[in-house]
Amino acid sequence: MDLFDILGPVMVGPSSSHTAGAARIGLMTRLLLGGEPAQVRIGLYGSFQKTYKGHGTDKALIGGLLGMAVDDEKLRDSLRIAADKGLNYSFYNAEARGAHPNTVIMDVDSVEGRHICVQAASVGGGEIIVQSINGLEAGFTGHENTLVVTQKDAKGMIAQISSVLSANALNIATMKVFRRSAGGEAMVIIELDGDAEPSLLECLEKMPGIYHVAYVAGKKEGR
Repeated sequence: MDLFDILGPVMVGPSSSHTAGAARIGLMTRLLLGGEPAQVRIGLYGSFQKTYKGHGTDKALIGGLLGMAVDDEKLRDSLRIAADKGLNYSFYNAEARGAHPNTVIMDVDSVEGRHICVQAASVGGGEIIVQSINGLEAGFTGHENTLVVTQKDAKGMIAQISSVLSANALNIATMKVFRRSAGGEAMVIIELDGDAEPSLLECLEKMPGIYHVAYVAGKKEGR
């Protein structure tokens, strides 16, 4: 436990879980999308269903998706800003049996034509867990520098990705691999000890069998 676990995040209120955590989920979804959102359908589960307007969860989720940080004063006006930008959004009551009570499902389409579905939970104190991406298990917090690679499930793919990281002097802290089916779509989530440069991400994106590469720069301080 560190100081920020006790004091909580610097944020636009009123709730660290319903506002700050929601803004982080929105921002994380934007990073994973890798583009400008054009439309989003947001499913709210548990306590989020009952209090999302009173706690500003709707404004926080949309603000994060627009790229706003948890302490951005513009979060209060995010719905108006979204309308000005032409972002189409809607909310509905989601069914997520056994999920954390502060769970969100965000189905987003980008202006570039990419679609992503992120399920994440705000677990208190502004902290979040990304539970799944496009139906594939994820289970990461974004505390560390995190590389999310969607690729074809094929022999040697993990070795090729690892060799690119090694060639760029990056050490792998943790690695998780999930696949939809043998030979189908797979996803590898890699937490790194160092920073991934744009050139590395471009190299991975050009590899045969790689569908998409997303990078989340971890920020432990100022949570």
